[in-house]
Amino acid sequence: MKIMFFIPVLIMSFLELHSSDFNPPKAEMIPVVEKIHGYTFTDYYRWLEDKNNPQTIEWSRAQHNYTVNYLKSHTGEIPGLRDEIAAALDRDLKGAPFFKANREFFFSKKKGEPQSKLYTIIEGKEKLIFDPVEFDPSGNSAISGSAFTKDGNKAAIGIQYKGNEISTYRIIDTRTGNVIGEPITDLSSFGWTYDENHAYITQRSKEMIENQEPLRTYLHKIGDKRSNDKFLIAPSDAKNFASYWDTECGTFTFVSEGDFWTNSLRVKKPGTNDELKLIYPRSDFKASPYVRDEKMYIFTNHDAKNYKIMVTTVDKPEFENWTDLIPEQETVIKGFAVTSDYLIVQDRKDVISRLTAYNHEGKNPKAIELPEIGNVSSLSYHKESNSVYVNISTFTSSTKLYKLDGKSLKWEFIYQDKSPINTDNITSRQVFFKSKDGTKVPMFIIHRKDMQLNGNNPTLIYGYGGFNHSLEPSFIGSNASFINRGGVYVIVNLRGGSEYGEAWHQDGMLFRKQNTFDDFISAAEHLIKENYTNPEKIACRGGSNGGLLIGAVVTQRPDLFKAAVCAVPLLDMVRYHKFLIARYWIPEYGDPDKYEDFMNILKYSPQHNIRQGYSYPAMLVKAGENDARVDPLHAKKFAAALQNNQGQTNPIMLYVDFDSGHGSGKSTAHQIDDSELEWRFIMSSLGMSK
Repeated sequence: MKIMFFIPVLIMSFLELHSSDFNPPKAEMIPVVEKIHGYTFTDYYRWLEDKNNPQTIEWSRAQHNYTVNYLKSHTGEIPGLRDEIAAALDRDLKGAPFFKANREFFFSKKKGEPQSKLYTIIEGKEKLIFDPVEFDPSGNSAISGSAFTKDGNKAAIGIQYKGNEISTYRIIDTRTGNVIGEPITDLSSFGWTYDENHAYITQRSKEMIENQEPLRTYLHKIGDKRSNDKFLIAPSDAKNFASYWDTECGTFTFVSEGDFWTNSLRVKKPGTNDELKLIYPRSDFKASPYVRDEKMYIFTNHDAKNYKIMVTTVDKPEFENWTDLIPEQETVIKGFAVTSDYLIVQDRKDVISRLTAYNHEGKNPKAIELPEIGNVSSLSYHKESNSVYVNISTFTSSTKLYKLDGKSLKWEFIYQDKSPINTDNITSRQVFFKSKDGTKVPMFIIHRKDMQLNGNNPTLIYGYGGFNHSLEPSFIGSNASFINRGGVYVIVNLRGGSEYGEAWHQDGMLFRKQNTFDDFISAAEHLIKENYTNPEKIACRGGSNGGLLIGAVVTQRPDLFKAAVCAVPLLDMVRYHKFLIARYWIPEYGDPDKYEDFMNILKYSPQHNIRQGYSYPAMLVKAGENDARVDPLHAKKFAAALQNNQGQTNPIMLYVDFDSGHGSGKSTAHQIDDSELEWRFIMSSLGMSK
């Protein structure tokens, strides 16, 4: 069945998004036949996996150019949309301050500048100390990381090129901005040792990523040649992690080894050749230590799916000496800070975070009343001022930074970005619905205050649902342009996230991954049932693991969605683990080289569940050519298969960004162009023209 999209444009004529004039450069079907676990598979698009193949490059560029031209010619400009996006992104923007010892820093970007720069405050005056454009005038390199010395007077600043997540670090004097020594290239991370004469550096190069080599950590002497670096550790398998770091107080060097969900801990005295002592053996849990005032605090899910805080003294760091300080609760413990008088604990109830103060023995809890209604999105302790810096977020206002006094528990407002985005007529609500198996799942619905339940509201549903990552209230940003034009924006807290602790996460991973997709589908059905919208007015959007989500729900229930944005997605799940850093994700999805995991993954792998002769919703499938996480092959193969599907009548558009990776590091102009084009696709698909 042919589905027509009618979008009125400024000259009052009508343009259409449909397949009769959608003729992208089709991908050649070259069969590769192989047997996997006894099953015969024919992969017609294996050649698209080779991103260095001239034929693949030519096809990818042609696809991208066709998509851009098609969208520009077949979707009218939404009046005011680009101006709204540009006003939010291309302006004088000063970020929230952050502190190291007695030094203050912030990131800032002036109108017309492509990337953020690092500033400090000296004698009450702002001083620019690091500008990535100085090292790359093209504006395609962005700050990717920073590590400050204990007094804040030196910093190692990393920059990445075109979002490739391979950093070059430069050490600077933060009082002058002068670069000290030569740049340190091909890194994943940089961390100062306690003596600050050395650094723990983790090597990461394009070749290592493409060959799926485990990351290697070295001890680097500041100012010395890289050839003299001392090798410290590397996992035996690229699906695992290993890291070194020193505590700022100089008590321990920690070494952690494990995967996404488990780790071990070993310790020694910093700067010595002492043998590492195992204090926490790897099992089924994760433990993150923090040392303060002769005590070691441990944030862990050890036999506690909602997490807990344990404690021991630094002279008895072994696990058998750990005791519960804040035991597991019904709510999910998210983090903590230790002040002079209190243990400040952040926990989450029904996706909203709050704060509670305990004494240092974990007793006498008292709720800390927030200075305003909102969600505690982060907290960090500043020892010199004995303060906890707390970010409070809502959907309708940009994040506010407050300072909580560690003794009196009094609040002081510090900072809020003055965003030009208008949210005066926008409101939000949290609702709960039942998923396919009866599980109660929350979602946030953000809409205009005058929205009516008429069953015809343009609706955009967003989800992620994986890797223990939660979707909490945060400023809606450019989504306001959609909402102010009558759209309903929905954020679903799917299983696979951390909203209700490790049990919620585990209920949406491995052999229970289908629950994630069922939750999203049930959310759409609930919105229809409650008269918010209908299938002709629903678009869905997700990226990365959320791109897998979109691929899965669209192939499983194409009747529910009018359009979909599937960004930097995992889609060929039978082969996902063979490319880039994807072995890290085996603990989340399973290992297709194992029969049981393969059979489970095959059930939902979007690439393998395209039904021949069926028309799927209009899709914008987005990839970053420099993506170091999810190989762009997924987007390319999926788009190619759908475009060649004889039953496909809705446009399947492939957008391959040759100047970005997984999403980070884009220049201001690049962000504006990308955002406008994506919103034009969504709004036009849903019949929004104003």
